[in-house]
Amino acid sequence: MPPKGIYIIKADGVRELFDRNKLEKSLRKIGTEQKTVDLIVSEVEANLKEGHTTKEIYRQAFTLLKKHQRPVALRYSLKKAIAELGPSGFPFERYVAEIFRAQGYETLTGQIVMGRCVPHEVDVVAWNEKELILIEAKFHTDYGARSDLKVALYIKARFEDIADSILRFGGKERKMTKGMLITNTKFSSTASQYGECAHLNMVGWNYPHGNNFHQMIEGLKLIPITALTTLNQTEKKLFLANNIVLSKQLGDFGLLKSYGFDDIKARSIVKEVYDLCEECVRPEELKKINESIL
Repeated sequence: MPPKGIYIIKADGVRELFDRNKLEKSLRKIGTEQKTVDLIVSEVEANLKEGHTTKEIYRQAFTLLKKHQRPVALRYSLKKAIAELGPSGFPFERYVAEIFRAQGYETLTGQIVMGRCVPHEVDVVAWNEKELILIEAKFHTDYGARSDLKVALYIKARFEDIADSILRFGGKERKMTKGMLITNTKFSSTASQYGECAHLNMVGWNYPHGNNFHQMIEGLKLIPITALTTLNQTEKKLFLANNIVLSKQLGDFGLLKSYGFDDIKARSIVKEVYDLCEECVRPEELKKINESIL
């Protein structure tokens, strides 16, 4: 029987009643088989105690999911993996740039542009023939944190100062066509309200509905390397320091060998990348896995 009246602690510190339906929904959403959903929910409920955190519940669910459906488990860990791109915001900026590159834009990070009054450092600039988009990438290592009204007001003021500036990107002079605020967590309710009223383009983990941050990632299959369980923390930091942020970049035996990985470890990494995204591993690389030859 499900526990009655058990309060858990959310990432933002708020207490709420445990709701098995929320856990079931989150597992089904990523493609978990129903029998595995039932098993995980039963195990979580059996071990649930007053005051358990959502992080503890997630950890238990992830462990069970990894045991029964490893590729699905990697998708389930996406939010945590994005938060592990820190502690600095630079890998997150590169990751956001990759999202736009996957949509056909050219990108640069860490650009200084002159506004009407003062110069501004812009985290990501993305452009194609028709658009020039300036992006503020707001990163949080604590995925329970929220970007609040002060952040939205500050970013809106920066974009207004840049709005009439003539900028040179893509080999020609033009004005910004869109300014965007992107975060890996949520917005406060007042930040969202202000953004809608002030026409500030904002993208958060679950905002806006239908085209939010995690939907963009899943749709483009841009899983960060921090989601890979075959890499330890030192190895993840090594790749991030060398501007490698996407798991699909590691579906390459030659690259892995250049970093000193032996045959067995390289094979396990490429296999995990393939489990996450089949089309991210070239046929010739996949053949090496199947033949167990590098």
